[in-house]
Amino acid sequence: MSPRKRLPENRPLPARWKINHGAYYYLVPPGQEARWDGKKWFRLGTTLKEAHKAFSERIKDGPGTVSTIGQLLDRYLIEVVPQKAPKTATENTKQIATLRAVFADIQLEDLEPQHVYQYADKRKSKKPSRGSGKTAAKREIEVLSHAFTKAVEWGLLKAHPFKGEVRIAGAKPRTRYVEDWELVEALAIKPLRKKGGAAVVQALLRLKILTGLRQRDLLMITASDIKDDGLHVTISKTRNSTGKRVIYEWTPELRSEIDQAISVRPALSPFLFCDRTGRGYVRDDGTAPGWNNIWQNFMEKLLTESKVSERFTEHDMRAKVGSDAENLERARQLLGHADARMTERVYRRKPERIKPTK
Repeated sequence: MSPRKRLPENRPLPARWKINHGAYYYLVPPGQEARWDGKKWFRLGTTLKEAHKAFSERIKDGPGTVSTIGQLLDRYLIEVVPQKAPKTATENTKQIATLRAVFADIQLEDLEPQHVYQYADKRKSKKPSRGSGKTAAKREIEVLSHAFTKAVEWGLLKAHPFKGEVRIAGAKPRTRYVEDWELVEALAIKPLRKKGGAAVVQALLRLKILTGLRQRDLLMITASDIKDDGLHVTISKTRNSTGKRVIYEWTPELRSEIDQAISVRPALSPFLFCDRTGRGYVRDDGTAPGWNNIWQNFMEKLLTESKVSERFTEHDMRAKVGSDAENLERARQLLGHADARMTERVYRRKPERIKPTK
């Protein structure tokens, strides 16, 4: 008799996990009930972070065999993914579910580079949809590669089976450059209300032009980050690794825009950007659906009430900061990149100007 298929909500989870009545449970293997308080179904917690922590604590001193890629991905999901930024952890969880469906039963030592290429080709050949295509395949293989890097670190393998031997091309970087006049049009839109809505989007746009900060970092700014010597920001990309902080020193323009952002908030809040109840926009999983709705409404208003005819994204605005910087190093600094190659490839979108020979 073939095993019962897992429900869709349980597929991204490690083996023997399930969601039941809003909580995460683990089906204890027969004979191991004593290690799990005598229970067959052990309640791990109400959030994925709680579940990962509880499970990791229970198994860290117990016997465990990792011989298949599915078992490796489960260990990676439990020990590595929770250390990442919330949004990245959520994305990795979904990517691991996709990888597990293909690689779960393959022995670690049996994976070869051609298997990875075959997987990428199959993923890229699917009809275009969310979660498929070149970029999705590349991101999933990056997760698989890192899992095998951890396998070497954990002593499960002597060498990585495809590191340096597989090159998967992702989708081409966006080329949309927001012209100065388009930004002027966006900031000239007349908000329907003095607080909230378009006024808040405009406040965020002005701060982004001054700082180059990512959307998440701007939405996470609180009153405690506004200090005497400047605006203190912990970069979200490094929050769980280096914990790097940057200080944007005060200028008259930066102080003015911070004050303006505070003045258009729809409610009192510790957050610089908040909803009508005073709560921040960023959820525990790193997503910000409420803010995304406000942004889309602003874009509709912009296309209807101005000369702007093409949408742009928050990421395009960040690219404008990188493109308008006087040189590559200044752009790298503003965007908080460790490597200028990323800045050059993705965020410098202006055409290069070249003087002809005489």
